[in-house]
Amino acid sequence: MAAVPSSAPAAPRVVTASASESPTEPRRVAENAGFGPNRRLREAREFAAVFDQRRVLRGERFNIHYRPNGSDSARLGLVIAKKLAKRAVWRNAVKRVGREAFRVARPGLPAMDLILRLAKPVAAVDAAAKRIWRAEIDELLAKLPR
Repeated sequence: MAAVPSSAPAAPRVVTASASESPTEPRRVAENAGFGPNRRLREAREFAAVFDQRRVLRGERFNIHYRPNGSDSARLGLVIAKKLAKRAVWRNAVKRVGREAFRVARPGLPAMDLILRLAKPVAAVDAAAKRIWRAEIDELLAKLPR
């Protein structure tokens, strides 16, 4: 089939960007709002040191293991077992919610190494589940000793 020319000329596409997405001005993020490498637990020995302290706050779905780290800010590690969240999409959703809760709460947290661990199986991921997870994580972070 051949394309049939239309009688009206095609309008040029217009692309607009908001001021915050301007290509000439770099996007600015508050210095304390990120989740950079210095805010994460990354090595097995760092995770082991937290687990060895045996300090834990237990919630319905999550546990937060913690230990003072002697630095100037909190750091986070995540343990989301495949046994409890079978699909990668589910594990990634839990991690995203946990990282965001930590990122927002971090300025008010004590200088500790924290491990957020999923304790109960995840059956599905939807907006309601994410709100419930976030509320529980926020509540656990608020209970940390100061």
